[in-house]
Amino acid sequence: MKSGGWIYILSNKKMGTLYVGSTTDLVGRTWQHKNRWIPGFTSKYNIDKLVYYEWHDSLENMVLRERQIKEWKRAWKLRLIIDFNPDWLDLYNELLTKSGYIPE
Repeated sequence: MKSGGWIYILSNKKMGTLYVGSTTDLVGRTWQHKNRWIPGFTSKYNIDKLVYYEWHDSLENMVLRERQIKEWKRAWKLRLIIDFNPDWLDLYNELLTKSGYIPE
């Protein structure tokens, strides 16, 4: 079983409002955001597009990285996203495919 976790960034649109989070289940957590199962900031501002993610081998490293990114200036977060996903595509469907999900 994997012992690490994911850092992810969601946005509501290209260059829009950003949300940085962490989870051990990126597919499930993103689904929760997309379906408004999580009350609060992301639901209120329709932040449900997965634009960035990275894996960490330990939960400790995941938490440290999440805190680091959350403290960054907005411009640094934008650069991270643009380098990873220059077209600001919603990466959720790609993530589903990589995890073995086959749509009907």
